[in-house]
Amino acid sequence: MGVSSSKPLDVRTKWFPDFEKNLPSLDNKTVCITGCTSGTGYIVARTAIRKNACNVVLLNRPSVRATQAEESLKNELKSYPSSSTHIETIPCDLQDFKSVKAALSSIKSKYKSIDVLCNNAGVMALEDQATKDGYDVQMQTNHISHFLLTKELFPLLKKAAETKGDARICNHSSLARYGPDLESKYLEKNGGNLGGNSSSMFFQGSRWVRYQQTKLANSVFSSTMAERVNEVSGMKSVCAHPGISATNLQVTTAKDGGMGSGMWVMRLSQSQEDGSMPILAACFDPSTTNGSFWAPQKMGGIFGPAAIIKYDKLSLNVDSKNLLWEKSEEACGKFSI
Repeated sequence: MGVSSSKPLDVRTKWFPDFEKNLPSLDNKTVCITGCTSGTGYIVARTAIRKNACNVVLLNRPSVRATQAEESLKNELKSYPSSSTHIETIPCDLQDFKSVKAALSSIKSKYKSIDVLCNNAGVMALEDQATKDGYDVQMQTNHISHFLLTKELFPLLKKAAETKGDARICNHSSLARYGPDLESKYLEKNGGNLGGNSSSMFFQGSRWVRYQQTKLANSVFSSTMAERVNEVSGMKSVCAHPGISATNLQVTTAKDGGMGSGMWVMRLSQSQEDGSMPILAACFDPSTTNGSFWAPQKMGGIFGPAAIIKYDKLSLNVDSKNLLWEKSEEACGKFSI
């Protein structure tokens, strides 16, 4: 039987209930999450509500799905009558710097500190096209706009670190990060001129090269931030990847023509709840330290309970770190820590 590309697989959750139960209370915490209309981002938001976070800020592109996600999460809150969690959507289209800056202005006007910035949102193997700002649609969505959010919200994160002893910047990478080192052209205003739209059933072709560069950018950004915030007491830069998880990410890619015959690989996937455990551990687990990298334990990181792994050499490459910071600042402005 083939694997449908019209909706995520219905995969049984194995480890998540016990994992979630053991996460600490998030009393007095403000959590900001990008890309939480479905998938791992939605689970992060839902878990923050279940753990009684003070504020859960949903940073989503305006859409029917965004409205429905907020309604669903508010319904979730009704199951916890003693909870005082405030849930708010702040429109944030990562493919448009103007929208990101408007979201930043709104966040800064409403919140004095942020405990967790979960840079979760991502797109995968989309067509070779430019955003309004001229960048590759995958790179701007997956990395550059997250760099901008992190840069501008860093003072609020630093405030939480100073007053509560813990603030976290959490980036979502992927097993797809393995490949060539970062190349400058993918971080520059070359959207629509980065190799075209070839794809194959073995996740090869220009669509996947561009995706690999974005997911490597996520882990390089995390490792670089960890070095730069090391002297900021309580501040943590953390990375995670979900293995192979049954979410809308693959569905969107398939609709855009990026999966080829590759939907078969989803037979190896775990549920979106189990796939969310690494990013949730990055965001909330007390054992997380600055520079942690969380991933599934089993089959080389494809599925299983979350565990801390070592950064790979690609993510620690000094030239890639310098290149990423330089090009990200060219896009977003100087980021001084």
